[in-house]
Amino acid sequence: MATRSWEQANNHVRTQGTFANLCIALAALVLLFVGGAIAAVVVAGAPRLVEAGTSPEVLFSLGMSLVTSTISTTICLLLSLPTAYALTRTHMPLNRLVEVVIELTLSLPYILLGFALLVVFSSPMGKALRDAGFAVVFQPAGIVMAQLIVNLPFAVRMMRTALDGLDRRLELVAATLGASPFRVFRTIILPLCRNSIVSAFVLTWARGMGEFGATLMLVGVTRMKTETLPGSIYLNISTGNNDMAMATAMVMLLLSAATLILANLLNRPRAHAVDGGRACRGR
Repeated sequence: MATRSWEQANNHVRTQGTFANLCIALAALVLLFVGGAIAAVVVAGAPRLVEAGTSPEVLFSLGMSLVTSTISTTICLLLSLPTAYALTRTHMPLNRLVEVVIELTLSLPYILLGFALLVVFSSPMGKALRDAGFAVVFQPAGIVMAQLIVNLPFAVRMMRTALDGLDRRLELVAATLGASPFRVFRTIILPLCRNSIVSAFVLTWARGMGEFGATLMLVGVTRMKTETLPGSIYLNISTGNNDMAMATAMVMLLLSAATLILANLLNRPRAHAVDGGRACRGR
């Protein structure tokens, strides 16, 4: 009986009306705008996809993007989760200042962030790092640094949102029973944040794959040296090879689609240790 009442209420909410039809029309407009751009890439890039997939330059830029994005994303997660924990679960000094810096970084143009890194690594400190063997400017390591400064604030924000959304009563009960902060973090927070961590990794990785502005300022785009997939598209457009640029864009599109499919598979609900899996089994 309750199920039938719920279905009737749900159908009532979904009843078509003027407002509902207007929202559907706007959604169709959004689909046309976004889908049209994707369709343009597919139509223009598909005929030369095989050529792009076998091009040494495209394969090099693909490998460079995969390696640098994976490294920077791993570093982002290793830094963002403890940072978010410090912001939400501790009395960290200058807490508000850290929040302001993170929010400010998110609002700055990527080219400006890349230029800021260029200034830092061109300073005496940067020269000392270069002499010590850690060269950044115009080097592949600079790509990782550019992706870090762009994506780290984004990852911190995602992880903080995830931690803010947790039911803290579970943590309080565990602490009352004698669990240490690290054990609470390991046995309660991490399992409950699993989907958020996966989403943060995938989205940060995808942003790293598509990052270009900060990379352009810090390392430039040198063929077969600091060339990523966005850099390859930029170089091909600059030389008038628009067909190859669209084919390279098609490679990025397929890679992004595969990433989203993998993320959806990994984000399927699972049983958590904190509830014995009852929440998932009850669905």
